[in-house]
Amino acid sequence: MSIVVIVGLADISFLFRSEHQGNLIKSKYPIMKKVSFVTADDKKINADYYIVDKNKYTNPKGWLVLTHMMPAVKESWEDLANELQVEEYESLAIDLRGHGESAEGSDGFVNFSDKEHRNSINDLKAAISFLKDNGAEPEKIFFIGASIGANLSLQYVSENEDAKIVVLLSPGINYRGIKAEAPARKLRLNQKALIISSEDDEGNDNEAKKIFESIPENVQKELKIYKTGGHGTDILTGQPDLKNVIINFINKWK
Repeated sequence: MSIVVIVGLADISFLFRSEHQGNLIKSKYPIMKKVSFVTADDKKINADYYIVDKNKYTNPKGWLVLTHMMPAVKESWEDLANELQVEEYESLAIDLRGHGESAEGSDGFVNFSDKEHRNSINDLKAAISFLKDNGAEPEKIFFIGASIGANLSLQYVSENEDAKIVVLLSPGINYRGIKAEAPARKLRLNQKALIISSEDDEGNDNEAKKIFESIPENVQKELKIYKTGGHGTDILTGQPDLKNVIINFINKWK
């Protein structure tokens, strides 16, 4: 079933100690650890691990891999990750190689070849291994990506039958050699996709529609296009209801 929607249109902060590095982290939700892991091609990836409070909830409902746009960093997911924690989901927001605190430096991506960008799929694979090593159930690991991170997330889900849910903010036909239409065509009956874009994003809404149309009709898929909002995670700021849209989609299909 396909669903297309086109729409117009004083949190408390806590200080707490990270178990991983011992430094104080400011967050709207009081449990987040700074973690790191190494990819199959020997790149160190740093991430923010938003953990469900085990004193309140026995087990998480699921685990999210959050993959940022370019040139953003893992912190761009903080508000959404906080909301997901309240909904009993754990999230791992990664810095892709060449971004933030990960391998190749905070702006190393500027000089990346398309092949080097494509190798970033190893960052997602390492993130998934980290989650599994920390108790995540493979069929309950879901994916949210923005821009190039959306294309990487879509690629991973298309290649892995266990991956059930993917949410794509501003996916593109081809971001630095990471293409979307072919992976979209490979999605399976048991997989679910939510695609989000905005009309003020220099034609990305048209690309998002093409990617949506590439997904087989027997796959549960939804397309939501805002009148305004910008690109990638910027839409989360420009359209505050989007957090609930994403959470409702995940809750519906988890």
